[in-house]
Amino acid sequence: MSEPHVTLDPRGLDAVQQKLRGPLEDQLTSALQAATDRVRANYGGEPVEQVCQRLLDETRSGLHPDIAAGFNPDMDEFCRVAVAIVRGGEAS
Repeated sequence: MSEPHVTLDPRGLDAVQQKLRGPLEDQLTSALQAATDRVRANYGGEPVEQVCQRLLDETRSGLHPDIAAGFNPDMDEFCRVAVAIVRGGEAS
């Protein structure tokens, strides 16, 4: 499975938020990749919906509480990663 990556939507960001966008994307991506590795390593046949929720919970647990509270990812994308874990293959 290819490593998942978080990309923030730049629309509506002010100048300060734009400057922080790259480092924040890096932090979110790192947390998602670590969560993906943990969930994949502990996958025990759960349904996709449960794996998707575990990915979200694990990703948020790897973030500063303030960042985690504001992290509202595209759940369709999270579920694509979950499907890849369940199938044991590449996310498309």
